[in-house]
Amino acid sequence: MELLFLEPVFMEAIWGGTRLRDVFGYEIPSETTGECWAVSAHKNGECKIAGGIYDGRKLSSLWKEEPELFGNYPGDQFPLLVKIIDARDDLSIQVHPDDSYANIHENGSLGKTECWYILDCEPGTEIAVGHYAKDREEMESMIRDHRWKEFIRTVPIKKGDFFQINPGCIHAIKGGTLVFETQQSSDITYRVYDYDRLSNGKPRQLHVEESIANIKAPFEEEQTHPETEKVPGAVHTHLVTSQFYSVDKYDIDGVFTKEFGTYFTNVSVISGKGSVNGIPLEAGQHFIIPAKSGECRLEGKMSVICSNPE
Repeated sequence: MELLFLEPVFMEAIWGGTRLRDVFGYEIPSETTGECWAVSAHKNGECKIAGGIYDGRKLSSLWKEEPELFGNYPGDQFPLLVKIIDARDDLSIQVHPDDSYANIHENGSLGKTECWYILDCEPGTEIAVGHYAKDREEMESMIRDHRWKEFIRTVPIKKGDFFQINPGCIHAIKGGTLVFETQQSSDITYRVYDYDRLSNGKPRQLHVEESIANIKAPFEEEQTHPETEKVPGAVHTHLVTSQFYSVDKYDIDGVFTKEFGTYFTNVSVISGKGSVNGIPLEAGQHFIIPAKSGECRLEGKMSVICSNPE
């Protein structure tokens, strides 16, 4: 089975910047480019295969027509979406629905469970995760009264930090942060507060009622316990196993060989350079290892983040 290299898709955003170009060398559409959709079969930003026997094919068509590439993983849509996010300014304060709410209210969409690996951030940067309301009633009154400072919980971050963000957890990436995100294949976001910013002269749409319906109160932090081990040729950090994905980071120095998951594995090179099965790799490249690919040989000095569907 040959590896499936992907052509990323870029999304512009009011809060985006230029680090996707500056750090990874991507050709970005503008000076306010917020997201690189690196592994995506979502209709709002779908990757095509770059090179090889499937060159130019959309990932969603391979999912439907070549299910053996993905180990016949169950489901009618590719389950994961991998992104790099460049937040030059703060993102809106937002929440995501779970599968059951999204299915009913968003035309059968998947919900959005996600996790963040902090690739880089400016000194003193914080991130918004969770809130201080003691119950649903207080949560609703704090939102309706715009008591944002009392309501929103922020924590300091540094490069290499990791967060699991479940549906119902209010959150926001703040300016100065470069984030690697693994999530369910969903584009449903409910904004509860956007700092009264204007886009094209108008405030951006808020989703206050949907947010109140989905925010869990009181907030319970999702504890993650990344575990690190030395393996031949690499340092392996298991970041998380959730209901929808497992995510691992490998800091490779030399030759590292591994047979990956039962289904398929998404791989992103986040720094350094090297090769996979003799194919040159550099930071910002993304590929899928199909099911039954056997042992992969990764060589060089580079860090990769891998995700598998659960």
